[in-house]
Amino acid sequence: MRIAVVGLGVAGSYLLRRLSLEHEVVGFDRQRRENFKAICAWGTSRNQIKKILQKVEIDFDEYVLHLGESLILDNGRETSTIPLIGLCTYDKKRLELDMTKGLKVFYGTTPTVKELEKDFDLIIDATGISRSLLPPAAHDEIVPCFQYRVNYNDKPPFEDFYVRIFSGWDGYLWFFPLGDGEAYVGAGHMKGKQVAEVNMFMKRYGGQPVEKLGKSVRIAPPEFMIPFSDGKVVGVGESIGTVFPLLGEGILPSLECAEIFAQTIGDGEAYRNKVLETFKPFSDMYRLIKLRQSNQLSLVRHMPLVLRCYRYMKEREERFGLVIRKSDLMLIINA
Repeated sequence: MRIAVVGLGVAGSYLLRRLSLEHEVVGFDRQRRENFKAICAWGTSRNQIKKILQKVEIDFDEYVLHLGESLILDNGRETSTIPLIGLCTYDKKRLELDMTKGLKVFYGTTPTVKELEKDFDLIIDATGISRSLLPPAAHDEIVPCFQYRVNYNDKPPFEDFYVRIFSGWDGYLWFFPLGDGEAYVGAGHMKGKQVAEVNMFMKRYGGQPVEKLGKSVRIAPPEFMIPFSDGKVVGVGESIGTVFPLLGEGILPSLECAEIFAQTIGDGEAYRNKVLETFKPFSDMYRLIKLRQSNQLSLVRHMPLVLRCYRYMKEREERFGLVIRKSDLMLIINA
């Protein structure tokens, strides 16, 4: 089968390499290789991503920048120190570029569906937030984000991960260590206050910004991102909503989605059903977020929903890279 992969971020670069083992695959990305940016806080769980990347003979440990031991969770009134079990930052840019090495790729190009349909049997939309090759989703929602890469000259304000939840669950601010005295300091804010929040943090803690980055993150779950396909085009990863809404974390879910695609290739219905089944808990978390944002969340009426979300994360501590505790969930709910 002749396959085009459009978008060479985490899901696209993985699929390019994974599918090239059995098919003729060509990759496309709008960014030029020499200016390629992997805009993200670069945080993930070492345990799970290491297992997935073994399928394409990539040793994830070669890309780890900082392996965390604890995360300070702050809701503005109280803090909690959460033990970590694999949460790390890694060189996402280098990994994504390395996964395309030796394969047929075209950087700095944006082919249209009509152009691709002439030469390919299957077209993968791995364009993330833009979802550029698929029709509009049934119900989409994105959160604007902004971050600096900051150099602290070996004197960072935190030695490890730090996250502050904004009041009313409008988003959160993050400090993710990158090693060598650097960190990503960023925020996502539903009401567009992300730049102001980051700048206030910078004013308080100092540091020298060396890079400024802006991007939005999709938090609508796959259930709301239908259609997943259109003719020869099939969406994979964030283009169909594989981002955990509470954390805005899409690296592992997008890789998991890509692997589902690889295992069900050629069977669109099986792919759709497996994606909806696998990421159904994301819909629960999205509903919890919307209830909290609208001040309609009741711990009495909505306790079954809260417990489903808690159990989903608790049963997957290694996947999330941190110890999941009810007390920390309550700290978040009370933000």
